[in-house]
Amino acid sequence: MTDTLMVGVSGIRGIVGKDLTDEVVARYAMAFGAWAKQRTPLVVLGRDARSSGPAFARAAVAGLGAAGCDVIDVGLVPTPTVQLAVEHHRAGGGIAITASHNPIEWNALKFIGPDGIFLDATEGGRVMQLAVEGGQGRSKAVKVATDDRAVERHLDAVLALPAVDVERIRARRFTVALDAVRGAGGPPMRALLERLGCSVTGINLETDGQFPRAPEPVPENLGELSTLVRRTGAALGIAVDPDVDRLALVDENGTPIGEDYTLAFAVRAVLGGPMERRNDGTSAGTPARSSVPAFQRSIVVCNLSTSLVVEDAAREHGAELIRTPVGEVHVARAILRLVAVIGGEGNGGVMYPALHAGRDAPVAAALVLELLARTGRAVGELVAAAPRYAIVKAKAPRGPALEPVYAALRRRFADAQADTQDGLRLSWQDRWLHVRPSNTEPIVRLIAEARTAALARELVEEGRRLCAAASPSEEIRH
Repeated sequence: MTDTLMVGVSGIRGIVGKDLTDEVVARYAMAFGAWAKQRTPLVVLGRDARSSGPAFARAAVAGLGAAGCDVIDVGLVPTPTVQLAVEHHRAGGGIAITASHNPIEWNALKFIGPDGIFLDATEGGRVMQLAVEGGQGRSKAVKVATDDRAVERHLDAVLALPAVDVERIRARRFTVALDAVRGAGGPPMRALLERLGCSVTGINLETDGQFPRAPEPVPENLGELSTLVRRTGAALGIAVDPDVDRLALVDENGTPIGEDYTLAFAVRAVLGGPMERRNDGTSAGTPARSSVPAFQRSIVVCNLSTSLVVEDAAREHGAELIRTPVGEVHVARAILRLVAVIGGEGNGGVMYPALHAGRDAPVAAALVLELLARTGRAVGELVAAAPRYAIVKAKAPRGPALEPVYAALRRRFADAQADTQDGLRLSWQDRWLHVRPSNTEPIVRLIAEARTAALARELVEEGRRLCAAASPSEEIRH
């Protein structure tokens, strides 16, 4: 195993053939299988469209078999489909083989617990310790069953969500431009949109994993989709990442509006619409599951680096916004602990616990269309009607200790509200600065948001200056 394999609390990732090999995949899959078997000796396995996926799936099956687990293979599907399949089959856990938005040369294993949520630090640490300890496993003819209906069940559940008025959306007959970056999202996203009565024009809908551009759905990567929106007169453009858990929007004029608006729109769709309840506590129209409580209308959860546009959307409907450390599992656990009605991340990841507490692009698409259908307003109109903000990001080398940097920032901005859950976040009513150590690189990340780019840059520059003072020999980079 190379020293550049990135090992995190909920999985591993690396460059195919260098960091991530069949042997490494089998070793970590066996460790996860040993962990899952303590609950149920059954693991759900799925993958995105990357070309290394089939070989890594075979290696994962071998590792799981060596741990004494049987496998349900859902095939090439969105990551949220894998998460839902874990719950559906009451499996001991799941593995999604995907590097999400990473460049084409990467792949990864993401470990999912029996509740359909990625592993947290405690359980992930146990899996990693099992991988370090190794072991030969046992010789076992692993039983592999296929599940060809996982995506269909996923889409059926999205269309049954309490906040989605399918007939109202169908009546609008939206034209939607779709870019799936040749990942796992082309067929399921097209199918969902068409079931919602949309006319779909698409690019990069093939599932061969040959990404034609940088796969992260950020504005600078959506030029081709913007052109398609303008050429076809679409009501909006939708872009998803390779494993279909994040969604970004392009407005009717072909302008990418930024990923934070996806969650802001979803919050408005859920908080502004009717929410019928059944006697068993689940939302009307959704599958009855004993683990689903009656969610509170008054709480929205997002991470510390999510835009104020989400906070404004929550406040507009009288909801309280709770922020967590960066990372999907932190948001998911807080949603369930607080019984929040919706949550997510500013990267386009919407988490609607009426279905499951995981980022889900099909859910995000349905909620965005619900908002457009209910309000009768275009994407650009909704953006223009709310306060606008600018976000500026930078990074700096990380010294031996960040406490002096945090202390200096708190002295410099004594009037700010400080949050120390994840690094240091300093906030005012209309701006904030978040300084935190990266989970994946030996750097400090600085992100600021304010009403103007100039004000956001001032906050970032002050943070960079204090980082430089703490590490004067290092060059600070944007």
